[in-house]
Amino acid sequence: MHSIDLPSGKFYYQFDGPPDAPVLVLSNSLGTDHAMWDLQMPALERYFRVLRYDSRGHGVSAVPPGPYTIEMLGQDALALLDALDIARAHFCGLSMGGMVGMWLAAHVPERINRLALCNTAARMGPPQLWDARIGSVRQWGMANIIAAVIVRWFTPAFFEREPEMVETMRQTLLRTPPEGYIACCEAIRDMDLRATLPHIRASTLVIAGSLDAASPPADGRFLAETIPDARYQEFLAAHLANIEVGQPFTDALVRFFRGSEDKHG
Repeated sequence: MHSIDLPSGKFYYQFDGPPDAPVLVLSNSLGTDHAMWDLQMPALERYFRVLRYDSRGHGVSAVPPGPYTIEMLGQDALALLDALDIARAHFCGLSMGGMVGMWLAAHVPERINRLALCNTAARMGPPQLWDARIGSVRQWGMANIIAAVIVRWFTPAFFEREPEMVETMRQTLLRTPPEGYIACCEAIRDMDLRATLPHIRASTLVIAGSLDAASPPADGRFLAETIPDARYQEFLAAHLANIEVGQPFTDALVRFFRGSEDKHG
């Protein structure tokens, strides 16, 4: 990974794929980092110059004082694009990363080509849930929420089928800086992007997990119905559908970002 100094601090990012290919930005979910997209990389880097980064408060990127807002996270992504001299890019975000994508597509539409919103929502409540999680991390640290969060990330079948991957993601969550996690929880708690959705003009793919308790299919369908000409796809998965579903999820992204659906219907 490479580091770069942005207005909000030092951020870490990674480029993969041909230097002359279209740029595709991948944005991580709450409690993960850029590596959450590892399963998608072999396919995506064949066709795209893939830019991954650790969002503020996550991985090894900066942890500026909170609270944060989704606008701040969006401005971070915009500053990264500016610093790397990327005028326009595809964008794919999951959960918190999808919220960043919505903000960017609505507020700086000239910077976003195609947009994939995965396992995410324009508003994710109730606030009391976030307040309880924030209070728990503040008082007892990340270890105290691991069990409750991880069961929302994956289905019981995936726990049984892929215990090593579950443990990898458990350790990623445990390593997340508590201050950054809390500040991002505050951003999600206070977020309401519903009024901005009709302003999104990027060609948009919405992906949902049929067993996702964090951002249920109803949230995904709302996005697809409210964003002009958005398309919707649902997989049998919980919240981290990209990891649980694997190749079919990746194939959907490749088809969408390559424009195959537009060519073949």
